[in-house]
Amino acid sequence: MVRPESSDIGERSDAVAALRRQGEGIALSRTVALVGLMGAGKTTVGRRLAQALQLPFADADDAIVEAAGRPIADIFAERGECEFRRGERNVIARLLAGPVHVLATGGGAFIDPDTRALMKERAISIWLKAPLDVLMKRVTKRDHRPLLKEDDPQAVMQRLINERYPIYAEADITIETGAGPHNSAVTSILTALRSHQVNP
Repeated sequence: MVRPESSDIGERSDAVAALRRQGEGIALSRTVALVGLMGAGKTTVGRRLAQALQLPFADADDAIVEAAGRPIADIFAERGECEFRRGERNVIARLLAGPVHVLATGGGAFIDPDTRALMKERAISIWLKAPLDVLMKRVTKRDHRPLLKEDDPQAVMQRLINERYPIYAEADITIETGAGPHNSAVTSILTALRSHQVNP
């Protein structure tokens, strides 16, 4: 479900106001879809970007859980990744058919050829590219990532980087992110969106 983004995300009101000032004058005709590996900051950056642009925000993973009535890890375990990707594709298609908003997608969404084609047609895709050490620091704080349920999560993440980064590179915009504040990534995205409006 696409929801208006509240300003109550732990940020001071002056920081939110500053983001909104940076977003002034950016008029979008298509949804902004954030892509990238787990831990890249898509949800956190997406919420703040939505505030800056004064647009609704949606998280595709949350929408999948809501539609399926069960956690993503359970869908993987019970039905497998192929079935999960099919459901993910349907949810993202529904979200992209709605009003313009900021959409955070799951790490594998853009890898699926049909979902990728859908995003290229209906959205401005933005890859949040983060280094391995930053990704690992973030994802190891959580235990619900089905693709990291192995003995060597770092090796799994490195394999995903090797496999997926060349595909993520097909996104309309690439934003290099690191261990710095998420608001820096938002500022970089806003700058890129202004340029994209001029040179789509």
